[in-house]
Amino acid sequence: MKKGFKKNIGFLHLWLGLGSGLIVFIAALTGSILVFEKEIDKAINPEYYNVTTIGTTKKTIDYCTDILQKQYSIKKITRIYTYNDPARTMQILGKDADKKAQFFSIDPYTGKVLATTPQESRFFVVVLSIHRQLLMGDFGEIITGSSCLIFAFMLISGIVLWWPKKMKNLKQRLTVKWSASFKRVNWDFHSTFGFYSFFILLLISLTGLSFAFSWFQDGVYFLADGTTKKPSAKVENPTKTDPKLNHTAFYQSIYNTADSIFPYKGNIQIRMPIDTINSILVLKEYSEKTIPNQSSAAYFDKYTAKEIEARPYESFSNGDKIRRLNYPVHTGSIYGLPTKIIAFLVSLFALTLPITGLLIWLGKKKKQKSKS
Repeated sequence: MKKGFKKNIGFLHLWLGLGSGLIVFIAALTGSILVFEKEIDKAINPEYYNVTTIGTTKKTIDYCTDILQKQYSIKKITRIYTYNDPARTMQILGKDADKKAQFFSIDPYTGKVLATTPQESRFFVVVLSIHRQLLMGDFGEIITGSSCLIFAFMLISGIVLWWPKKMKNLKQRLTVKWSASFKRVNWDFHSTFGFYSFFILLLISLTGLSFAFSWFQDGVYFLADGTTKKPSAKVENPTKTDPKLNHTAFYQSIYNTADSIFPYKGNIQIRMPIDTINSILVLKEYSEKTIPNQSSAAYFDKYTAKEIEARPYESFSNGDKIRRLNYPVHTGSIYGLPTKIIAFLVSLFALTLPITGLLIWLGKKKKQKSKS
């Protein structure tokens, strides 16, 4: 490898690292927390997830939504989460008169509200907002997305800088000399563990780019499907005006139909459209699949509750299936606890990279001053 090329790579690695270090630190810290989001949230807020007594018959979904509308002044239901596990609560998101999102945990056997809180004040909602947007909205997402892109380059350039000039020195590059000076241990820790965690951190950063930038997601679809034209996740509602039908089991009929269309065990979520054009989306996840986030989709008329279209997971394009893998790969949940632990550990290591990198730079700067 030519000396000039490696020197230029080192220059970019240094200054891009210094420029993005704080954002990488924040993203790695919040990311490591989010790896065990469900486990931590269940421990802190068990009433969000579990009923106290498992009953024999569940109330209809509409019975529960009526309680929210009458007793909690909820004007619009936005999402409904139902679960196969008989011990799980039903979770509903709705907007109040001030258009603020409220989270509700409901006992499906009694219809009793076990917990309620503003959605935006939930701990992990705040952590996710920091992770993705630095609490700065779209502008913050540009910053974190750009830092993620820089981090991917830093990983690749780090491998270039780590690569030994002679293969006989490879063994030295693969170990940390713990008995050496702090300066040497710091350098070894930064570069050696950077090599070992390279592949996983690169996967995390690339899946992060898919969340941050539509152009990156278009590239994934092009590689997988040969086109950047993604199948629309939305279906236009066929009924254009509300006929004001007297529904007594609107949500329950949608749930029952979706459950029968896809005859396998799975959690079901109902997503109401956020605009005035599109229909209701229902997702049913394969709960018995090894890899999570494999869900079939069905669309329903938001006024009549009639089925419009069904899309089994097996009919999804390769690009869609890869996109569904994005979240479990990014969070480490793809193969359960073992991959979560790996994702957690490499995220903690990523948190140290800006610090150890800064110390390496300060050490070199101090050495240059002493020479002059």
